[in-house]
Amino acid sequence: MPRLTGVIAAAATPLRDDLSIDHERLVMHCRWLLGDGGCDAVNLLGTTGEATSFSLEQRLAAMRVVAEAGLPMHRFMVGTGASALADAVRLTAEAKALGFAGALLLPPFYYKGIDDESLAAYVDTVIDRVGAEGLGLYLYHIPQNTGVPWPIEVVARLAERHPGTLAGLKDSSGDIAYSTDLAGRVPGIAVFPSSEATLGLTKERGFAGCISATTNVTGPLARIAFHQAGSPEAETAVAAAAAVRAALSTVTLVAAVKDTVAEIHGDAAWRRPHPPLRPLTEAERRTLREALAGTEYPQLFGR
Repeated sequence: MPRLTGVIAAAATPLRDDLSIDHERLVMHCRWLLGDGGCDAVNLLGTTGEATSFSLEQRLAAMRVVAEAGLPMHRFMVGTGASALADAVRLTAEAKALGFAGALLLPPFYYKGIDDESLAAYVDTVIDRVGAEGLGLYLYHIPQNTGVPWPIEVVARLAERHPGTLAGLKDSSGDIAYSTDLAGRVPGIAVFPSSEATLGLTKERGFAGCISATTNVTGPLARIAFHQAGSPEAETAVAAAAAVRAALSTVTLVAAVKDTVAEIHGDAAWRRPHPPLRPLTEAERRTLREALAGTEYPQLFGR
């Protein structure tokens, strides 16, 4: 299974009026991200993609539509975490069968205070039921949402038990020390922080790139930052991408990303998030546009 590297967009998910996933717009956006959007790969149905707001069947249908659209599946990972073990197994097995390069697994997030061996055993069970051959499994560390972290000791244990299958980890904790420590202690896996601001540290700290919500918008800058690392152009691009990310973070992030994607594509339907999230208010939209106006964003897509 090829390893994913570089700039990976945590893709936003477009919705129809009835809150179902708009498959046509989703495929279009994924294709755009891999082209003019500047990204090396796509993380489908993650947090920015609002995955846990959709039913199992909705998620499976979206995965199948993307896989059948003629897109390069070696450049896709997909979120397969779920509260129920059987659902996580079914999603992960389907990701493998459809040819996704990676399945991004949340920890079992309902029960808190899970001991290390029980957490590792959960992953053992997923891998055992799905089958290790052809599976690229990435762990998703976002403890501020799940309340259940992936301790480095657990990741190291799993990497030893499942060499070649445990491919990496996405760190959305915002704790660069965790990413740095993990990359140093478990060098056989790909570590992806969640911010473009870390792209200047990839070589120094052994990161594989980044998986970020805001690369739906900053992809062209992030691409320079990663692929020209160490150059003056990369340093400038890191700073510019970080400024755009900061502007997007002045309001609720998922709604901000979707609102900005709507502007990029000239398609207001993209502004619709799934409840319990809500669209930006007009006042929030003005705040966001004013913040973005002071960044490189207007030049990225001719805005």
